[in-house]
Amino acid sequence: MLRFVGRQVNNVVKNSIIPRSTPAIQNVRASHDESQESEEEFNKRYTDYLNRPDIDHWEIRQVVNKLAGMDLVPDPTIICAALRACRRLNDFALTVRILETVKDKCGSKVKEIYPYILQEIRPTLNELGISTPEELGYDKPELALQSVFDIH
Repeated sequence: MLRFVGRQVNNVVKNSIIPRSTPAIQNVRASHDESQESEEEFNKRYTDYLNRPDIDHWEIRQVVNKLAGMDLVPDPTIICAALRACRRLNDFALTVRILETVKDKCGSKVKEIYPYILQEIRPTLNELGISTPEELGYDKPELALQSVFDIH
């Protein structure tokens, strides 16, 4: 009984303090209308970041991971900047991983996009003395056995 009376008193007090004619507060949705970055600005931002002389291994991996998470294939200028940054740090393994990531980002159009990217970054690969994963044989399993159907 006391609980019922308490609720009734609470409702009466609340209704007397807040008049019913108060307009309801409208929720305003926050908009994501940031200024859109052009492709040239995007490429320049990443190449400038990768061309810094004091970049370290973790920062290169962070950039490549961030690019891998986006819905795009990185521009060849960004790839070349990343390969040069790896060369400054003498990290060959990271260069191979970057090239593997780029090939993976090509998705179902790997036969169209990946040859174009290799064509565009070939001068940088030759300049730095970097081999592609395909040239190193990393595109095939190391311990793969010949198929029994191909033996005879």
